[in-house]
Amino acid sequence: MNALITGGAGFLGSHLVDRLLLEGWDKVFVLDNLITGSLSNLAHLESDPRLVFHEVDVSESVAVEDPVDFVFHFASPASPDDFTRYPIEVMKVGSLGTINALELARTKGAKFMMASTSEIYGDPLISPQPETLWGNVNSIGPRSVYDEAKRFSEAITMAYRNYRGLDTRIVRFFNTYGPRMRLDDGRVVPNFIRQALLGEPLSIYGDGSNTRSFGYYEDVITGVYLLATHNYQEPVNIGTEEERTILEFAHAVINASHSSSEIIYLPAAIDDPKQRRPDLTRARKELGYEYHVELEEGLFKTIEFFKAKLGLA
Repeated sequence: MNALITGGAGFLGSHLVDRLLLEGWDKVFVLDNLITGSLSNLAHLESDPRLVFHEVDVSESVAVEDPVDFVFHFASPASPDDFTRYPIEVMKVGSLGTINALELARTKGAKFMMASTSEIYGDPLISPQPETLWGNVNSIGPRSVYDEAKRFSEAITMAYRNYRGLDTRIVRFFNTYGPRMRLDDGRVVPNFIRQALLGEPLSIYGDGSNTRSFGYYEDVITGVYLLATHNYQEPVNIGTEEERTILEFAHAVINASHSSSEIIYLPAAIDDPKQRRPDLTRARKELGYEYHVELEEGLFKTIEFFKAKLGLA
């Protein structure tokens, strides 16, 4: 089996590379333009001949000469800070990049997986969020470049499935975290951990009552692999039901890092969703999925990674 992973030098993409090689896949092609990914995420595989890296913008082209059995489209900046840094790039990789990846899968006769997100639910009107929820999204707000790019990606993926016979899958991630996240990522996990380790105040936007369900990358990648090896083709939520308020999470980070940081409150972010909790009924029924890493364990491992990155280990 040969795989191609767009965004394979990023946080989640690089962990997927590890999993496929661990499972004995013959070759893994990684395509990444490195605007948010990093070769350091793949450095431990430098001597593995099964890994082939190409620095390329998949919004421009997705091509390899070798046979490909599975295309995983994981390319996209994915943090709120990225949405304002790279708004056009986010839209292009979600539209043109997705079409390019789908076309490659079609010409190679490969299976295809689209990495989507809980952001397609917007500010959800019900909780937990099932895959049948249509979403409550502001199409012109500051988060819209990512939300609408992913919604388009899902729509075009389903069009290729329904009208061109492509064997496709869609996975929707919920607030995944762990080692290899960027220090300047901008999402709540690296923000809080960096601030706590440096003794800076933890910045909460709003009153801290918004909730998130934080899933450790190991569990999430297991869900991805299960979906890749099953024939189920409807969208599937992957994550954890361990829902915490942002204020509770801030205290968890302070405790886990043994920090003396205080908490400060800043104006709420525009269109910041009030709740995030996946309904995992479909994942359990169709894939036999279950998560195992509790938040405290995942935080400890992630904090140790960030300590090393900051030279504090």
